[in-house]
Amino acid sequence: MAGTETEAHRKLTLLALRWAQKEGYAICGTEIGVPHSNYRADVAAYRTEYRKLPLQVDGKSQERLVRQPVIGTTAIFECKQARSDFLKDSHSAAITIEKLKALDARRRTLERLLGMHQPSLRKGESLFAEYDVLDMSNFEHKTYRRVLREIQILQARLYGKTKFEKLMKYRCANLCYLVIEEGILQAHEVPLLWGFLVRRGDDLVLEKKSVWNEISEPARLSILQRIAMGGTRRLSKEWGISAIENDIT
Repeated sequence: MAGTETEAHRKLTLLALRWAQKEGYAICGTEIGVPHSNYRADVAAYRTEYRKLPLQVDGKSQERLVRQPVIGTTAIFECKQARSDFLKDSHSAAITIEKLKALDARRRTLERLLGMHQPSLRKGESLFAEYDVLDMSNFEHKTYRRVLREIQILQARLYGKTKFEKLMKYRCANLCYLVIEEGILQAHEVPLLWGFLVRRGDDLVLEKKSVWNEISEPARLSILQRIAMGGTRRLSKEWGISAIENDIT
């Protein structure tokens, strides 16, 4: 069984890498340590971004605007092939899950309505508004926040203080996704704010969007550095070069 689970996890990891690159995350790595925690993401990804900024010549800004790179967007992916990875043993799990289902439906309705009436919440990353990511990190709405708190309480009963909650709490990446086998989890059971990708054959289908998590530029830059360091270690091993020490934390 262990070998089967390892192969299933490897398949999900491969699909996550493919999905991330199709979505514009050209820089990816596996088993990457995430900032502010001792956790490793199955897949970490970085999407480059550019802005038109004044050109610097001899330390002085010119009037002419030039397309230049800025610190981009980060995403992490957690791959799970078994339902047991999520749920704690509890006689009240079925009741809790039903309550979660109702609250999640309420959350999705509120996000849809808020997205319609507050277009400034959309990140503008998709050509189609219904697929765009909402940035709710700094938006205050009493009913929406109450629903989120109730979901957090119920999910704590199911998952406890888990990796999913901590990665979001520590603001490790802009977007977080669960990558799972079909049938082991329903959308309303997915940890709060996480996206939800389901394997169907040799493809991943986005069943639930990740909610945007505003994080600092140093944290985003740290993800990029960690991916680069992971790639450098693999390259060094392939060519027989001694591993180098680094101070990335």
